[in-house]
Amino acid sequence: MSTVAERLNDIQQQINEACRRAGRSPEEVTIVAVTKSVGPERAREVINAGIRELGENRNEGLDQKHSAIGSDARWHFIGSLQSRKVRDIIGRIDFLHSLDRGSLAKEIQKRAEQPVDCFVQVNVSGEASKSGVAPEATADFIRMLGAYDKIRIVGLMTMAPNTDDEEVIRRTFRGLRELRDEISSLGLPNAPCTELSMGMSNDFGIAVEEGATFVRIGTAIVGYESGERS
Repeated sequence: MSTVAERLNDIQQQINEACRRAGRSPEEVTIVAVTKSVGPERAREVINAGIRELGENRNEGLDQKHSAIGSDARWHFIGSLQSRKVRDIIGRIDFLHSLDRGSLAKEIQKRAEQPVDCFVQVNVSGEASKSGVAPEATADFIRMLGAYDKIRIVGLMTMAPNTDDEEVIRRTFRGLRELRDEISSLGLPNAPCTELSMGMSNDFGIAVEEGATFVRIGTAIVGYESGERS
C-alpha cells in the first residue's frame, strides 16, 4: 500500500498537470486534506508530508484531531454546520466552507470573537439533495451578510453532481467561477470573494482547470484505516 507522502506526491503531480493545461500556476491551488475518515495519527502523517490544511465535517472529528494537533494545522470545517454546533467549533477553525443560511450567520456573529473566513456554499447544480444558496440568490445573500462584522466572505464553495459526465461536472465548476467573478466585481467590503472551494478526490483535476483555489481531497490522500471504506 502506498504511503500518505506517495499519494500526496501523485495528487500534486495531477494538480500540476491540470494547471499546465489551464495556464495556471500550481501555487494558486491549496490542497485541503479531508481527514474525516481517519484518526489523529494519520492526520499527523499528512502534516509530516507537507500539508497543513486539514478538513473535518463533524464536531467530534474536529475536536479529536484539534486536541492532538492544535495549531500545527489550519482547520477547515467543510460539512453542513448546525447553528447549535457553532459555539463548539467556531474558535477552533480557520475556514468555514459551508455558510448557506442567515440563521447560521447570525449564530456565528453571536459566538465568534474574531472575524471568520467563510465560503458561501452555492448549489450550482440545483440538486435537491445538496445544500447551498441558489446561484441567483447568492449576491443578495452576501450583501445581507454585510451586517455581520464577524463574517468575511473569502469565496464560494460547491459540490459537483456525482456523475461520470465530465461536461456536467465542468459546467458546475465553471458556473461557480463565473458567479465568484460577478460577486468579486461588486467590491463589497465584507466579501473580497477571491477564492473557489471546489473539487474532491474524483473531480479535482476538472475543478483546477476551471479555477479552483482550494480542493478538498480525502481518501485519495489519507486512504482508509483498518480496511474500512466510508
